[in-house]
Amino acid sequence: MDTQNINHLSRRHLLKTAAITALGSSVLLSSCGKQQNATPQSTTNRQPENAQPNTDSRYDCFGVHQAGITTPHQLFGNLTTFDLTINDQNRLIDYFRILTARIEFLTQGGEIKDTDPKLPPEASGLLGKTLRTDGLTITVSVGDTLFDSRFGLADKKPLRLKEMKRFPNDKLNIDWCDGDISIQFCAYSPETCQNALRDIIKNTAKFAVPRWSLDGWLPKTEPGAMAARNLFGYRDGSGNPDISNPKIADEVLWTGVAENSLDEPKWAKNGSYQAVRLIRQFVEFWDRTPLQEQDTIFGREKYSGAPLGQKHESDTPNYTGDCRSDEGNCDGKSIPIDSHMRLGNPRNAGWEKHRILRRPFNYSLGLAKNKQLDVGLLMIIYQANLDDGFIFVQNAMNGEPLEEYIRPFGGGYFFTLPGFQKGEFLGQGMFEI
Repeated sequence: MDTQNINHLSRRHLLKTAAITALGSSVLLSSCGKQQNATPQSTTNRQPENAQPNTDSRYDCFGVHQAGITTPHQLFGNLTTFDLTINDQNRLIDYFRILTARIEFLTQGGEIKDTDPKLPPEASGLLGKTLRTDGLTITVSVGDTLFDSRFGLADKKPLRLKEMKRFPNDKLNIDWCDGDISIQFCAYSPETCQNALRDIIKNTAKFAVPRWSLDGWLPKTEPGAMAARNLFGYRDGSGNPDISNPKIADEVLWTGVAENSLDEPKWAKNGSYQAVRLIRQFVEFWDRTPLQEQDTIFGREKYSGAPLGQKHESDTPNYTGDCRSDEGNCDGKSIPIDSHMRLGNPRNAGWEKHRILRRPFNYSLGLAKNKQLDVGLLMIIYQANLDDGFIFVQNAMNGEPLEEYIRPFGGGYFFTLPGFQKGEFLGQGMFEI
């Protein structure tokens, strides 16, 4: 390697060292559980990444699949995991019945009716007396630990559900990992997500306690754009598969439907695997990085979102070049072989089965102990096969240049339960009722 490239790498290493001290003692090195990290992916054009606010918007909670996966991406989200405090299957059934009833109430809206002023009010009051729907979806998933010895469900466990283990660039904090239950809240305002979260905590307190919780948001999608921007200023999810097409959704998302998931338990049909990654972004370090270097790390032009050398976000990338961004020998128009987008979706033959659906939110936890911004990405990913999906893609991306600017610190793997109909409850198939 010539002297210019050595100096280039040394500069990046020094800047990285300064920025990574932001983690300090706030992140404890630990295993989350058993397997993977997060990132890009798959096919081309699709609907805009997020939908515009409308407090009267309502998404039906009943259906073959749960809402909140193929639903147009709302502007605000929260993901909270819970630890169950019960150890009996009948009590677990009661929990899912109550949880289902609260989801029905919260997503359909209506007037709050307090029956006795000497008792706690029915709702938080955060939304006033009339509960607006506000595009709320509530998506429930279960963790690997639900299938331990407590509930007699070991033989019902989805085949690819496992505990998340660290990848080489992870620094996992056990306090931000895993959980028996994962609940994703999405809506057009943060208060709607918070109201729903508080309602479920209150009404299921006899069964479960929160383990960790993180709020997120998205900027509005720019006119003509396919995806909203992350805190690095790049559009996140431009390569998502077009899941508005039911055929593509079946191929990518639904267990027991996608070809690579037909061996799953019968009850799990029309569910999906959820991979959650909490990713700290060192934005101060990133903001001191030259624009051309940023573009080559992602493989896209920052403002248009187009693949390098192209004009539009939806254009097919040209992968004929063989430069490497980590060697500083790219011309700013060629897509490096180690770029984020090319590693995550090289468009090779057979890559179709590795497609995943990214549903991210930005987050902020204020300042870290060293007074740098503690911000990043709440990455939520859905796929029919966890091994072929997120785990495969992340392994392909290990060691990418972007790792100098990020540090995953939490998350987990979960199985998103199939949908339910009126009169049923979430997860009913697990109990053979």
